[in-house]
Amino acid sequence: MVKWSFSSLKQFVNCPKQYHEVKVLNNYKVQDTKYTIFGKDVHKAFEDYALGKAELPKLYKKYKPLVDAVLDIEGDKYIEHQLALRIDYTPCPFDAPDYWVRGIADLLIVKGDQAYVIDYKTGNDKYADTKQLKLMAQMIFFHFPEVKSVKGGLLFVLKNKFVDEYYTRDKIDKYWEDFRPDLMRLEMSIETGKWLKRPSGLCKFCPVSSCEFNRE
Repeated sequence: MVKWSFSSLKQFVNCPKQYHEVKVLNNYKVQDTKYTIFGKDVHKAFEDYALGKAELPKLYKKYKPLVDAVLDIEGDKYIEHQLALRIDYTPCPFDAPDYWVRGIADLLIVKGDQAYVIDYKTGNDKYADTKQLKLMAQMIFFHFPEVKSVKGGLLFVLKNKFVDEYYTRDKIDKYWEDFRPDLMRLEMSIETGKWLKRPSGLCKFCPVSSCEFNRE
């Protein structure tokens, strides 16, 4: 059984070779860049603000209206909420030995049969990938059986842009189908031991220095 998350599956899709070297063999570690460091700092600031632990730092005050707008949504709020499922789709603790898929919602709001899931983004909205929201919606449906629909959104704070999606419980099976092809390819790589190299513009950020496509 392959354990996965949205980010790990995306890493495999981007380059099976990198996934194998980093996730399976642990030969290399993905190093933080100034962009990922900034992203983590923004997430932590938003988390502390949402929890009432601290005001937004001066550097991020300009994002306050964006954060307040989503925090003003009525309902029970879950900050940096961990979700995980077993392979039979039953909910389980995030660190359960038998978890199959898992993820963390930056902001989850549940009100009656409606849920909202927000993911903060500090990158460019032209790279928006709403499949992340689709996966979170799937896990929400199983963790919150009363929820019938999920409104998801990628909040691109630097662009002041909100990319939204809408998911309903009756389409759960259809949503899973969007992940199965990539999961099948991952399982095939594990079974055959073949991990293809997929050169792209991301190679310059890749930690696998032994690869001939690495342009560090």
